[in-house]
Amino acid sequence: MLKQNSGKPLKWLPGTNLPRLLLCLLFFISLLTLIVLGSTIYFPRNVFPTPTEVSQEQPPLPLSFHGKIFDLQTQVGVLLEQIHSDTEEVKSLAKFSDQVIRIAVALDKLATRLSHHVNNLPANATEMSNVDEDSSDPEESKADASEEFIGNHVFMAGELKNYTSPKPNRVADKKTFLGVEAVNPSIGMACAAMASNLDRFMSYKLFGTCPDDWDLAQRLIISGCDPVPRRRCFSRTPPNYTMPMPSSNSLWTQPRDVNILWSNYKCKDYQCLLSNQTVNKRGFFKCSDCFDLSKRRWEVPANKSELAEFTIDQVLALKPGEIRVGLDFGPTTGSFAALMRERNVTVATATLNLGAPFNEVIALRGLLPLYVSVGSRLPFFDNTLDIVHSSLFLDGWVGAELLQFVLFDWDRVLRPRGLLWVDRFFCKKEDVKMYVDEFERLRYRKLLWRVVPKSDKSEDEFFFSAVLEKPLRP
Repeated sequence: MLKQNSGKPLKWLPGTNLPRLLLCLLFFISLLTLIVLGSTIYFPRNVFPTPTEVSQEQPPLPLSFHGKIFDLQTQVGVLLEQIHSDTEEVKSLAKFSDQVIRIAVALDKLATRLSHHVNNLPANATEMSNVDEDSSDPEESKADASEEFIGNHVFMAGELKNYTSPKPNRVADKKTFLGVEAVNPSIGMACAAMASNLDRFMSYKLFGTCPDDWDLAQRLIISGCDPVPRRRCFSRTPPNYTMPMPSSNSLWTQPRDVNILWSNYKCKDYQCLLSNQTVNKRGFFKCSDCFDLSKRRWEVPANKSELAEFTIDQVLALKPGEIRVGLDFGPTTGSFAALMRERNVTVATATLNLGAPFNEVIALRGLLPLYVSVGSRLPFFDNTLDIVHSSLFLDGWVGAELLQFVLFDWDRVLRPRGLLWVDRFFCKKEDVKMYVDEFERLRYRKLLWRVVPKSDKSEDEFFFSAVLEKPLRP
């Protein structure tokens, strides 16, 4: 026969231990809330795994949230003291209930603020944007691709971590002439979206010969991973390299094949870049005839009704003796810079190797190649160049916002009264006004101006050329 239960309450039932039970439940709910909300907060600077953890560490919350959490901890501590000190059960339960309500309200407010904090993060801080197909390795597996775009964007290459870590000065805690105690090498912000490609780029034999992978580096640069990291390996050279020609005859002489590494190009010799039989097999289409060094454009006046071209002499006559240094921006082998060299003007040529050895040819002609992408800030100081020239590159494909950033960067490097030469910018007829408005936004003085239909197309496309003068500004 079972004994009847006595009037003494069991320890696990609600009664004198009710405050402790509720407190435990409250702790569990609040802890779960903070874990769930905290797990969605992502800071892109945590990209390297540590030896003891694999990319799951969460960054600290903002200081204002720490203060709120500290206040809640203080209130809970006061509660615990009251539970142990109060002897009257009813009084204790009443006080406890009031403070539980206050803590619950505070937790609710904290959860709301955490939610707003997560929602207001930049888009690329909580999710990864895809990379264009052209910038990814076609042979890369789907597993590698998923590693690039999901997770916490962990870079696995140890050499990449070595590169990006601060480099203290030889004398600790002493600033150099640069005003810093350590140098912090940088990589482009978009590198986090291409983790596996960047890891592959940084996986090489230390102090050995670099892999023949400049094309991988260029895909990273074009996709916004710019600058790419430096490497501690020796660059490859053409095995049968010969001394370049003297500058007296290198400007208009075809470079020797042995002075170019052809392994990553479709063409394997210079003749392939010129032959009519390889027009669709060269691997490039922009500036399709610019490897023909016999063509000296910008010297013969063009038919105004057919072409929107100005001659170099026509432009230089606008500023006699004032144009000394400048920049040519676009896919080219340096012919514009060569013509300017003959007129005692030094011009750097900014281009990428878009399927052909553009930079190598520029250098072999004795000119200065500048290897930068359209998304890069120009490596010139403010108000330093006399002229900026751009031809057949920025045209109807470029969006208005990107064009604005490019134009204002050109404005930055141009000196007062310097010249911006927009050479044959082409676009659809209905887009002419939009693009012209962007150039006019600079408020430059129009020295030369021409808009004509493209002769090789229907009247649906137009050429726009202009020479504009940068004004003086206070």
